[in-house]
Amino acid sequence: MAYKISAQSETLELLMAYRQKPCVHLRNRIVNANVGLVRKVAHRIAHQSSVPFEDLEQVGYIGLITATERFDPTQGYAFSSFAIPYIKGEMLHFLRDRASTVRIPRRLQQLRNEGDKVSQALVAKLGRQPNELEIAAALNIDVEEWRAVKLSSINRAPMSLDARIQAGQQTESATTLGDTLMDAHSAFLQSCQEERLELQHALNQLEGKTREMIESVFLHQHSRQEVAARIGVSPVTVTRRIKKGIEELAEMLQIPSLAALVEG
Repeated sequence: MAYKISAQSETLELLMAYRQKPCVHLRNRIVNANVGLVRKVAHRIAHQSSVPFEDLEQVGYIGLITATERFDPTQGYAFSSFAIPYIKGEMLHFLRDRASTVRIPRRLQQLRNEGDKVSQALVAKLGRQPNELEIAAALNIDVEEWRAVKLSSINRAPMSLDARIQAGQQTESATTLGDTLMDAHSAFLQSCQEERLELQHALNQLEGKTREMIESVFLHQHSRQEVAARIGVSPVTVTRRIKKGIEELAEMLQIPSLAALVEG
């Protein structure tokens, strides 16, 4: 316990020094002092995916460096609570980049793999390509389900944005698929607006004082000591109420990374 407090104190001193005069040497010392955060998150995610722990650990350090550069030690919250969402975010981005463009339900993937094996076996047995009914019967499913399996594999391949849109049964228009999509900037603004509305709706469901504390600390960048003095409670009470409120928000919004903000 004493070692943990000493390590946290050392990290805070390094962060304050880095805040006053950023340099690679100090940043590397902060990263080295907090490798445990990266490894903790990497272990957790590695057990939930097929990606090697070492790969997750490497991208996690990018998140730790980003957190180091953005952390303000004067705000009064723990660096670990601030850094974990950045670390986890980098790992999740890495997993999304490695994932298939379109996710197919596990059952359809399994049936597709089994169907390929059954088809090869039937070719050897019949001396010809089997039809849909024969494959479906061998898989013990109906033919409509087998057609859905095949269709899912076809739809897995992404369409080109230059593809022409069908205007009629046999006529292509001059409009491409890309022309119908919102430009990146507009899509980003719309996404931000939707997230703000969703967050505000969730905040409005919190108890009044708890909502005020969260908005003061995270939206208006007030320290917890300032909030405590204004409301007339202790900083410990503010921290406790904020933690409870963030847990409620994480549950309402179903955002695991938001819940990581309350981890010490």
